[in-house]
Amino acid sequence: MSGLEGAWLVGVDLQRIFVPPSPWGAPAYARAAAGVERLLPAFGGRVVLTRFVAPAEPRGAWIPYYEQWPFALVPPDDPLYDLTPPFAELDARVETRETFGKWDARLAAAVEGSAELVLGGVSTDCCVLSTALAAADAGVHVRVVADACAGVSDADHERALAVMALYAPLVEITTVAAILGAA
Repeated sequence: MSGLEGAWLVGVDLQRIFVPPSPWGAPAYARAAAGVERLLPAFGGRVVLTRFVAPAEPRGAWIPYYEQWPFALVPPDDPLYDLTPPFAELDARVETRETFGKWDARLAAAVEGSAELVLGGVSTDCCVLSTALAAADAGVHVRVVADACAGVSDADHERALAVMALYAPLVEITTVAAILGAA
């Protein structure tokens, strides 16, 4: 697909909890946030931001997960889960989930049923990956903007991009410059 007509930008989990020195901090968070920020003007009002939050009461496999990460068991309105600037100040729809993957019927409705998503955010090897693959399975063309994402480490970021590239042409790995060039 070319151009951005009808495409939506989804900024995945651009939150304080993913900024170093948080235990979940992505070392390249600032790079990812800057990349997403550069993309914003190309999408006008077609921007959705997502937030990851802990459940009030973890269930199933989430119980041992949060036993490993008890610092994150705070209410959704805790400042730890706030979006970072400039995203906190945007007039954009915010979708909050207790899951890594953000693609579901509510996000599909938020992007008005668009068949084209552009993803940036954190972490490439977790929430971005989970969101991209679920959207692709639903028949959405997903462009993951490599230089607008950050992983737990640079190596994990690159591995996640390589995995998502295996899903071409459903998932396309691209750059901020390429997206802006298509605008």
